Amino acid sequence: MTKQTRRKFSAEFKARVALEAIKEQKTIAELSYHFEVHPITISKWKAEFLKNISATFERVGSSDNPSDTVDLDKLYAQIGQLKVENDFLKKSARKLGIPSSEWK
Repeated sequence: MTKQTRRKFSAEFKARVALEAIKEQKTIAELSYHFEVHPITISKWKAEFLKNISATFERVGSSDNPSDTVDLDKLYAQIGQLKVENDFLKKSARKLGIPSSEWK
């Protein structure tokens, strides 16, 4: 006898099922049969979806001006590039005999 594990559903699947339940084109029983999920589970997903639907339109931690947003990956790439260039210039300066007091 094998141990039966709980099924885990993705957020995308839950949202799709909840949206179908909200449309009310099919009954919860029909959706339950179609998606192979218990009707109570569908009802819970629908209630949770309706409760949190306003979060879709909220902008947490961001401003209204899109120019104020910062792309961290781009900045980290630029820092890396500048570090490589700086190290190259220091190495070249040493080879040319330029004293380190002039590097600043």
